[in-house]
Amino acid sequence: MTDVLLNDVSRVYPDGTSAVSHLTLHVRPGELMVIVGPSGCGKSTVLRLIAGLEPLNGGTISIGGRVVNGVPTQERNVAMVFEAGALYPHLTASDNLRFALALRNMPKNEIEQRIGAESRVLRLGRFLDRKPRTLSAGQRQRVAVGRATVRVPAVFLLDEPLTHLEAAERIRLRTELSSLQHGLGVTAVYVTHDQAQAMAIGDRVAVMRAGRIEQVSEPMKLYRRPANVFVASFMGEPAMTLLAGRLEADASRTWVVLGNQRLPFPGIPSGLMRSRVGGPVTVGIRPEHVTDADAVPDTQAVLFSTAARVENLGSHLLISCPLDTKAVTVSDAPGVEKEHTRQAMLVARFPPTCRVRRGERVEVAVDMAELSFFDPVTGEALWNPV
Repeated sequence: MTDVLLNDVSRVYPDGTSAVSHLTLHVRPGELMVIVGPSGCGKSTVLRLIAGLEPLNGGTISIGGRVVNGVPTQERNVAMVFEAGALYPHLTASDNLRFALALRNMPKNEIEQRIGAESRVLRLGRFLDRKPRTLSAGQRQRVAVGRATVRVPAVFLLDEPLTHLEAAERIRLRTELSSLQHGLGVTAVYVTHDQAQAMAIGDRVAVMRAGRIEQVSEPMKLYRRPANVFVASFMGEPAMTLLAGRLEADASRTWVVLGNQRLPFPGIPSGLMRSRVGGPVTVGIRPEHVTDADAVPDTQAVLFSTAARVENLGSHLLISCPLDTKAVTVSDAPGVEKEHTRQAMLVARFPPTCRVRRGERVEVAVDMAELSFFDPVTGEALWNPV
């Protein structure tokens, strides 16, 4: 198996735009690394640099220990699947799969064996004699994946391969992709803007922002222990609620103050949190850690609000609760307003049996052990759940 190392890599376009800036990333042998980030952050450029489709302006790229700066694409032993699939329209699905193998003068019987195995894994048997225009988007994308993997490259590169598929087809195909990649033992780099895809299939996930890596970790560590407010606001659906708060202490304990309400801090602030007592902090709360107070007997960590919006998702309700404090937003995170002074809206997850309606008073219990805290100036994490 082959690793991929990008060491201090930069890509600057002729007009001076920096797409990738001093980026370092190691993809381990056999790993499925997902690069996730908002549109324009440079994640697709990273793939094109690995493939040799764009030149480097700095740094080195190594594949299997071999520096490939300046090595032509066809000599890097990589295969790439693009967002649109890019099949040969005049060839059948079978001939699309066969094309790369035939170019390598592979024996005919081995070609047929590989196509047969690939079509079984990707469920393409019924479509092998059909041309791309007669296939659905999901079927075309499976053929594109098969064409890339049938020759078992050293590195498999996927650039937003599921973007245009229906939700159910996306879920099915992402599972197939992950199973196929791990079954082949091929190192893969997968680019997407969809954090749900990243969490679902990545062995590790790299979060990009403005040409740089913000954090690399296993999906659950990334979700539970974000390095900064950008990662916290990007990972999760709905995203973590970020609130302007303060830490205050009285004679008996420390409190997390949110506007005109306060919550008991769990234990005694330590580490970076110790010096923040008496000052402002950014408080991060995920929806699953806020629920109907009636469902949590004897809790002392309760906030009072009204239900501004109620979303019934079947398995649970999402209740949006305004609080008397300011929301903390990250301007380039997707789906957020760019105004930094808007009122905070805490999102809570209620059991589906609750009968709360819009405009009604609600009491929400907060799991204080699951809160995250960030520096209000730098955005860096001060404390995350264990």
